Amino acid sequence: MDIQSQDKSQVRLKGVKEGFYVTLDPTLPQVFLEEELTRLFNQLQHLASNSRVILDIGETQNRQDVVESLTAFLKNKYHVKSVSAPQREQQMTEDKPRKLDMPGNWHQHHTDALIIAGRVRSGQKISAKKHLVILGDVNPGSEIIAGGDILIMGNLGGTALAGQPDNEDAIILAIGFKPIQIQIGGIIAAGLPTSSAHTIEFAHVENQGIIVENYIKANPFGRLTWPVVR
Repeated sequence: MDIQSQDKSQVRLKGVKEGFYVTLDPTLPQVFLEEELTRLFNQLQHLASNSRVILDIGETQNRQDVVESLTAFLKNKYHVKSVSAPQREQQMTEDKPRKLDMPGNWHQHHTDALIIAGRVRSGQKISAKKHLVILGDVNPGSEIIAGGDILIMGNLGGTALAGQPDNEDAIILAIGFKPIQIQIGGIIAAGLPTSSAHTIEFAHVENQGIIVENYIKANPFGRLTWPVVR
């Protein structure tokens, strides 16, 4: 096959967090692959040295010889630190729940969440089998209990028990976080520091204790690659 007629787009390079991601067709001539890698890596100049390279040859099987040859080529010519294959197993693990969720659509995930609007006054007690959402304030002297998360779109001034009886992954969130006492699973906390400003804060379990953080700054669910059902 004439090397001059090869499509250069069959060898691609992009920068990623780990270093550089190279995609290529291992069935192409070795000389052509090395020429294209040279063209692409020369553009990187000093950035190539000591970098991590992910080499993606697609689903092609039994082409370890090509991978080994190009690994040696990149290490010898550009002094890259490492050459590795994509983490396909991890990607498949992440994709599995996505495929399960997408056909069913999110509205088909039934929950036992309780959503109420209005002020919870002193002496009142509200219980939810799973999650509890309150659109209003929770006054001192009141008690709210949930088997899952507690989300308060207002001030929390009473007692809140989330994750009952033993779910320590639950959270308690409020716009004004000033509880008398809170409990997550079997862990209890009282006398927590409060903020004078109306800031969205949430309590969660960490190292067998309860800590309160700014929800926006902590972004506790920001690392999730796909929405999950709590």
